[in-house]
Amino acid sequence: MAKFKLLAALVAGLTLSFPAMATLYKWVDDNGTTHYGETIPPEYADRDHQVLNNEGRVIRSEEVMTPERRRAKNLEDAKKREEAEAALERERHDKTLINIYNSADEIDLARMRNVQQIDARINAVNASIKAANDNLLSLQTEADNLAKANRKIPASLQQDLQDAQDRLTKLQQEAAIPQAEKAALEARFDADKARYIELTGKK
Repeated sequence: MAKFKLLAALVAGLTLSFPAMATLYKWVDDNGTTHYGETIPPEYADRDHQVLNNEGRVIRSEEVMTPERRRAKNLEDAKKREEAEAALERERHDKTLINIYNSADEIDLARMRNVQQIDARINAVNASIKAANDNLLSLQTEADNLAKANRKIPASLQQDLQDAQDRLTKLQQEAAIPQAEKAALEARFDADKARYIELTGKK
């Protein structure tokens, strides 16, 4: 019992003889001077610093995210996510190409079928444009004949001319839509065919 009490007293004495381990920080001020201390001044609390052990060795580095760095990191993370999503989409598209087509010729056939559908729309719009243009020319001829005869052009004819011109302009604008779709479709099939050949080696 006496030995136990002596041992307990010895341990307590040794514990009290060592100072409590304090956290030591290392930071750099505005002039580039390195400082050490148990606390970091408030004006440097938002900067990167290092934590040292009681032997003065760095045990970890703490990076403080300033608003600018946080924004930069968020942009970088967003870019990485976009790149990862793009890579995943390319992988999915590659698998689709291989699973759907057995040869590059099949891609050409698919292109032809899709282009034919758009061409049908283009032809329909062109037919409407021709009809609208013929109607406008007819109305314009009628107005010219009245003018040559020194007769007043009726307000109803003037309105018909304006309506005919508006319709022609609208149809011409609409005609650009399927043309753009056709160009995009052909470009996509060209890219698919080139990628299919690259993946399979089948020309």
